Amino acid sequence: MTYEEKKQKLQEQMLVYAQGDMLVAFSGGVDSSLILKLAVQAAAKTGHQVYGIMMHTMLHPMGEVEDARVTAEQIGAEFRVLEIDELKGADILDNPVDRCYRCKKYLFRNLIEEGEKLGVSVMMEGTNEDDLHVYRPGLRAIRELGIHSPLAEAGMTKAEVRKLAGELGVSVSNKPSMPCLATRFPYGTRISYEAMRKVDEGEVFIRSLGFYNVRLRIHNDVARIEVDVNEMPHLLEHCEQIVAKLKNLGYDYITVDLEGFRSGSMDLHVKK
Repeated sequence: MTYEEKKQKLQEQMLVYAQGDMLVAFSGGVDSSLILKLAVQAAAKTGHQVYGIMMHTMLHPMGEVEDARVTAEQIGAEFRVLEIDELKGADILDNPVDRCYRCKKYLFRNLIEEGEKLGVSVMMEGTNEDDLHVYRPGLRAIRELGIHSPLAEAGMTKAEVRKLAGELGVSVSNKPSMPCLATRFPYGTRISYEAMRKVDEGEVFIRSLGFYNVRLRIHNDVARIEVDVNEMPHLLEHCEQIVAKLKNLGYDYITVDLEGFRSGSMDLHVKK
């Protein structure tokens, strides 16, 4: 399908979903923001309600809740926050290879309970076409629970999602992806609140220096920095500041990954 055909399919499907109240699992990222925007547009034609519900968890970067709130207000959706501590309920402390499946199952079961209280008829989340072709064990949980993925259903790639979001005036159309902090640790490495807090603080600091994609991958006492390859010269200009910050956080060795930023780089040896 062409981009225009995918866009038409997506908008038509939203009108079908809008025959009842809708709930969007809303993170504040571009994927779920586009779904929320389209849902609000469709609901305006059918007279139904749209809820953008953010699952505020221990595994996601700080500061995301307020950003998501602002985005939801701009879109015109009702925004709610569901506080969840998946480290206590999802059996993922040892960071198993199927962590994402266990975590998504736990999170979305909580979301389904919330949706039932609100009386919604459709629940949606932001998986796109590109996500279907990489290691995403959490997708199995989403399918098992009957959550709809409109972007993937329409075949919309990440680039097309950003394009459509820009066309519709979604303010976060160019926002970088912010996956859960557990992805910064090798599988089998025990994760803790403190370990994730340090990673988050380190990434926030590096990002504040002007970098777009930033990942701080942790291998025991080694911090491996990933940024886009074209930004590496800029990274070296700030090496003293970065080393000082990361050592202050407790990392003994600070390295730069010469392959640059790679989404899912901890999944290299995982059987897909």
